[in-house]
Amino acid sequence: MEILYYLLVVIVSGGIAFYLGWIINAKVGKSGTERAKILSETLLKDAEREATNLKKEKLLEVKDEWLKKKQEFDVETNRRKQNFVNYEKKLEQREEQIDKRLEQINNKEKEIDRLTQSLESKKENWEKKNSNLDQILQEQNEKLEKIAQLTSEEAKAMLIENLIEKAKSESMQYIREIREQAKTEAKREAQKIVINAIQRTAVDHSVETTVSVVQIQSDEMKGRIIGREGRNIRAFESATGIDVIVDDTPEAVILSGFDQYRREIARISLERLINDGRIHPTRIEEVVQKVTEELDEEIYKEGENAVIQLGLHGLHPELIKHVGKMKYRSSYGQNLLQHSLEVAYLCGFMAAELDLDINIAKRSGLLHDIGKTLDKSIEGPHALIGMELVQKYKEHKAVINAVGSHHEDIEMETPYAPLVQAADSISGARPGARRESLESYIKRLENLENLANSFEGVAKTYAIQAGREIRVVVEPEKVDDEYSDQLAYEISQKIQDELEYPGQIKITVIREIRKIAYAK
Repeated sequence: MEILYYLLVVIVSGGIAFYLGWIINAKVGKSGTERAKILSETLLKDAEREATNLKKEKLLEVKDEWLKKKQEFDVETNRRKQNFVNYEKKLEQREEQIDKRLEQINNKEKEIDRLTQSLESKKENWEKKNSNLDQILQEQNEKLEKIAQLTSEEAKAMLIENLIEKAKSESMQYIREIREQAKTEAKREAQKIVINAIQRTAVDHSVETTVSVVQIQSDEMKGRIIGREGRNIRAFESATGIDVIVDDTPEAVILSGFDQYRREIARISLERLINDGRIHPTRIEEVVQKVTEELDEEIYKEGENAVIQLGLHGLHPELIKHVGKMKYRSSYGQNLLQHSLEVAYLCGFMAAELDLDINIAKRSGLLHDIGKTLDKSIEGPHALIGMELVQKYKEHKAVINAVGSHHEDIEMETPYAPLVQAADSISGARPGARRESLESYIKRLENLENLANSFEGVAKTYAIQAGREIRVVVEPEKVDDEYSDQLAYEISQKIQDELEYPGQIKITVIREIRKIAYAK
């Protein structure tokens, strides 16, 4: 197209030159005509020469472009040809494998045919022998009756009696096994009850949760705290219910007691008496009474703050007071109020995901352990005690059931109950929530990783999130995608059977294939 364009330009240029020559010739005469003719010939030659040069340039450009395209085409053709060669090799290999499989299948079919013929012949022989066997058995029965002097009916009766005796003996064995199992279950249940009692009574499991230290200005104050013949210290211990330990510890008096609420009253009272300087039985009773009233007000404020923090409304004042008391209760070293707030938030989050009433879920989570705030003289599981307490103050039926059933003491009737149970487990299993030695924590993670490493095809394992998740990296050559699902299930079953752990453990199997190529 470009060559035609340039030829057209040359022709037009020649026409223009001819026209100009004709005009000049018309104006200036013959001499002008000759000059115009010479000029036009010159222009035509220049135009032809320029067109020839342009034609050569364009032909060279087209040829270069064609060579470049041809080279690219040859490269692509060679690449595809190589791919086809590779595919042919793979197909040949697969054909060889298929031929081998077919040969194996044919051999197995021949083997099956041979076994089938053998079974048929054995069946025929057995049928022949069976026909003779009936006759032989009849003859043997007649001989046995003569020898034993018993009829077949009498022999059956004797056999049945022997079987009954054997069945009785085996049944007694089963009964003994059931009793042993029942003893084991009873022991486990007894341990559970003991643990619940420990939670209720704050047994001495840690120095930090059973003692408080009060600093004094000088050791002379210890004598005034003890009083004449010990009357001051006896009056203090009687008013507070806390033991006062006055020993050789310099400038310090130790208050010991399992009840954190009483120990806090004793600590504040003793600090005020020391600052006031007037220490005698009457003054001790006055200060303890006043501190008790102030602490009760502070407890109510703590309960109010917790309720406001959760955005709850309409909670009975007595329940608010019990919520505040949670600040001075603990379970396995975990502060009960912080635990209950965490459970309430978790319940609210899960309820929002499930389109349930968030207010009821939070109330259930906040009040689920409220039974632990009551006096330890009240007997029974804390879940049922808490259920009776919230029922007394007209809480929602769903809240009552969730409080009573979060340890499965009663049947769960609403979806809020399993939410509270799950949130309670999550809060208790959170790293650092409850006391666990560093050695046992590391050992638990090592056991978890070693158990996963014991499976074939596992390359590496990583226990993360404080042991609540384990990620298993497998070798892609040995483990395919289908077996990855089976491997995750088998690891979870082995963990359930062999390990003890709080909450639940997530198993994630990771299989990755990377293909790398370099362009040179």
